[in-house]
Amino acid sequence: MRVDAGLSQRRLAALAGIDHSFLSLVERGLREPSLAVLVATSTALGGTVNVRLHPGTGPRVLDPIQARIVDELVRILDRRWIVMLEVPVYRPSRGVIDLVAHDRSAGVVLAVEVQSEVRRLEQQLRWLNEKADALPSAAFWRFAVPAPRIDLLLILRSTRANREVAARIAATLRTAYPSRTADAHAALISPAAPWPGSAMLWATVDADTARILAHPPRTVPFGR
Repeated sequence: MRVDAGLSQRRLAALAGIDHSFLSLVERGLREPSLAVLVATSTALGGTVNVRLHPGTGPRVLDPIQARIVDELVRILDRRWIVMLEVPVYRPSRGVIDLVAHDRSAGVVLAVEVQSEVRRLEQQLRWLNEKADALPSAAFWRFAVPAPRIDLLLILRSTRANREVAARIAATLRTAYPSRTADAHAALISPAAPWPGSAMLWATVDADTARILAHPPRTVPFGR
């Protein structure tokens, strides 16, 4: 842009209010300009600088409570489930799935999301769906022959706040996770029980001990 405008480095530096020697280093790739320098030089050249944060598929960091629930899930899973933790996916959405469980004999892959605290459960559903749709871009997928069916499993910590959020959007959750909690729990821990389809489970965490519940909490009006 500077060359197209017919400006010397010294003239552009003066117009932008920056040091000429620093601009020279930036153009040679020897220094990284700050956002302020980019804006100043762009404005002097009649251009604009745009920075945009694009929403993704949720944060990657598991809090300690989530980690305990994941550990407990891995502990109780029957050996027929091949477990992969923190599975990155790339397209059409980028993100990381907390846990992927693959039952090769049944041709089923579970995209598992674990949440200890939610305020916008609808957002968590969108993120999980987007990441599940991107599972074929994961590195392991090329070895999953024939291509398995992808189902969703959401595990939510049983707290008063989470139960209230779930009760508020019970119809949405019932549609997204139609299978009975008991059937899904049995399929995870048993070598023979068939996986029933997308499901939602609940977990309790007490100090360092987590437990995956076989039934939904009493106040949750679905999953029974």
